Amino acid sequence: MNASAMDINAKSAISLTNLIARFRDHPKYMLLAASAAGIALAIVLLLWARTPDYRILYSNISDQDGGAVVAELTTMNIPYRFAGNSDAIMVPSDRVHETRLLLAQKGLPKGGALGFELLDREKFGMSQFSEQINYQRALEGEIARTIKTLNPVKSARVHIAMPKPSLFVREHKPATASVTLTLYPGRALDTGQIQAITWLVSGTVPDLPAGNITMVDSQGQLLAQPGNNELDLSTTQLAYTREVEGDFQRRISAILAPVIGAANVRAEVTAQLDFTAVEQTAEQHKPNGRPEEMAIRSQQLSASDQIGIQAPGGVPGALSNQPTPPATASIESPANAAAGKKPASKDSVPPPAAAAPIVQPPRSSQNEKTINYEVDRTLTHSRFRPGVIKRLSGAVVVNDREDSNGNRVHLTPQEMQDVTALVREAMGFSSERGDTLNIVNTRFVANQDIMPPLPFWQDPGLQSIAFSLLRYALVALLFWLAWRKGLRPLWQRQQEIERERIRAQYEASQPRDEPRPISRSELEKETREKARQAMEDSIRQLRDVAAARPQMVARILRQWITREQQPS
Repeated sequence: MNASAMDINAKSAISLTNLIARFRDHPKYMLLAASAAGIALAIVLLLWARTPDYRILYSNISDQDGGAVVAELTTMNIPYRFAGNSDAIMVPSDRVHETRLLLAQKGLPKGGALGFELLDREKFGMSQFSEQINYQRALEGEIARTIKTLNPVKSARVHIAMPKPSLFVREHKPATASVTLTLYPGRALDTGQIQAITWLVSGTVPDLPAGNITMVDSQGQLLAQPGNNELDLSTTQLAYTREVEGDFQRRISAILAPVIGAANVRAEVTAQLDFTAVEQTAEQHKPNGRPEEMAIRSQQLSASDQIGIQAPGGVPGALSNQPTPPATASIESPANAAAGKKPASKDSVPPPAAAAPIVQPPRSSQNEKTINYEVDRTLTHSRFRPGVIKRLSGAVVVNDREDSNGNRVHLTPQEMQDVTALVREAMGFSSERGDTLNIVNTRFVANQDIMPPLPFWQDPGLQSIAFSLLRYALVALLFWLAWRKGLRPLWQRQQEIERERIRAQYEASQPRDEPRPISRSELEKETREKARQAMEDSIRQLRDVAAARPQMVARILRQWITREQQPS
């Protein structure tokens, strides 16, 4: 059975050898076969070189969204594949943006949570309670989608508790909300981002204060809790303080950069701010001035006259209330025996009697004048905004300058005074406020922390270009090797055979001359050449037979060796 198998293998080898010999006898067929193989290889290499570079379309999406995206890609005849063992979907790099726009037009991916498209599925006859629940679910989904747009957030879930509205103010309760965040590995949210999410949710839901929002991450860590306004305020104050300090630092650097160079100055400013909110109302009254300089607010005049009625007076009592008796005057003659006077004679005429006095009736007059002047009053309401600068502390380090010889030397006292004056003006230095400033001139040390530039061979862009060029160079190299080692020898052999055929035809067409006599040396040379050619043919045939049937050749050689070893 082994002999029959060996015979079959020997026959197959002989047939293959004959086929190869036939191809060698007809180089045209060999050239056609090599040309066809070269063209096929060229097509394969070109297709391989033009294989599209796949980029990630979507990653870290849910299974529902992934299935919907794959179905749409199949419908749009866009090739896709998955990135290794991950759930990332990859498409050709030149169609990434186009595919994203087409999928976004169809609402994909949905992000896992349903938004306001849930309201499009409402059925006729739905109760008001169902409508309210659907609205709340849609609002929660939209908020979760918005939060997922942040880079560190992988997924988010939002729960909102909205109490029923009441007509009574005492029974009114604000809404509350809780947010659960799942972050990407190695990512974290800073305080500013947590506050941004809190105020985002508060601004989306009606009647939801920021203090009623609770936020946790997937590890169970509390990120924001209700009533944490003091911490938020402290964070805001700290950020404002850093902003004020940075502004003063930029001012100092900007004013000194044209003088000593931007790389030769380092400035730090510490600001103490007063965040106390103060409201003050002051009312000030000035002393009374001269009447002619004051504005009259109101004026009132009152006058009264009474005639024939005596004004009341005297001692209080019954006697004072009785009417006054009429006025009388007694008429008396002059005394005759007045001391120091001469008595009157008979012939003397008596003096005329004195006239009675005229009695005026009682009269009462009363005049009143009241003038009200405007009060000179100043009412001042002052509201002091928080964040007032209480004190500034500045520290500036200036590098040594270079002299004419290129050596580093300290600044002169006059230059230091000029620098100090510029810095004081730039930061608004105030001794009344208690500001301090310290400027030091020293030599800077070379910064060793600066990373060296990335070598050009490690640049990702250059690496991509180099790989593309290498791919096309490899294709060109394979073409050159196929031509050099395969097609060119066949083509040259075919050309040689064609030239021999043309020469033979030309010689056959020429009239034959008488054969010239061949010398003995030429004859021996021709004989040796034929013998060498015959030997080479025999060796080639033996080589082919040995390659085709090595076992038979080995058996023949073994027999020859056995015969040589046997005694004659």
